[in-house]
Amino acid sequence: MAHHLIQGRAVEMPVRVREAAACFATYLVRADAARAVIAYSGLDVSELLPGRAVCTLFFVRYADSDLGSYGEFGVSFMVRPPGAERARGGGMLAGVSDVRRVGTGMFVHWLPVNQGFTMEAGRSIWGFPKELADIELRMGSPYKRCVLRKDGRLVLDLLLRPGVPVPAAGAVSPFDAYTNLDGVTRRTPWSISPRGVRARPGGALIRLGNHPIAKELSELGLPKHALLTTTVARLSMTIGDATEE
Repeated sequence: MAHHLIQGRAVEMPVRVREAAACFATYLVRADAARAVIAYSGLDVSELLPGRAVCTLFFVRYADSDLGSYGEFGVSFMVRPPGAERARGGGMLAGVSDVRRVGTGMFVHWLPVNQGFTMEAGRSIWGFPKELADIELRMGSPYKRCVLRKDGRLVLDLLLRPGVPVPAAGAVSPFDAYTNLDGVTRRTPWSISPRGVRARPGGALIRLGNHPIAKELSELGLPKHALLTTTVARLSMTIGDATEE
């Protein structure tokens, strides 16, 4: 069985998350601004609507995983697979048709965590842009909240109001995750099994701080009305080895 040695400890592949709770706030943002943010990756955002890209902010509390228990926040973008050509023209629904034609993935732009072991594992195994930050998660109350600080500066305060229950398949294969660390683009396959899923249009309140990442989010047009918010009460996950693109 393949494994990676992190801080003297063998991490077997695939990595398994047995218990977690997660919250997602998805926004439509200006595609040109999103392209500027992820230009270093060499990847291109998917335009779900003309001139509009998809940015998702998420926070997760990992209760039981191969990498331990920890909190995490992420900034991600829906992207086109490497090498896929962009469709031209076609009206308002061209973006949706294009996504169905070439597929899509999730590019993880920033992924702060609050534990050192998962930071080193994430960077070494998958090239995830993990770094240490102060992450305060409130998952047990009716409203879900993440207060994120980095280097003593507020990045954001994100509050989510859960929506109505929605069906969730037993096992789901979501988008591949793409990363770019130290100039190397990697693709990581993963699958999830969500339970206790709730969703609603809007439902997110965001306050930005004075950290550079907050400025980056403001240049995307945040704070603004969320397209969709999703909460997952119980989440299990399997994460495979990364391959270079």
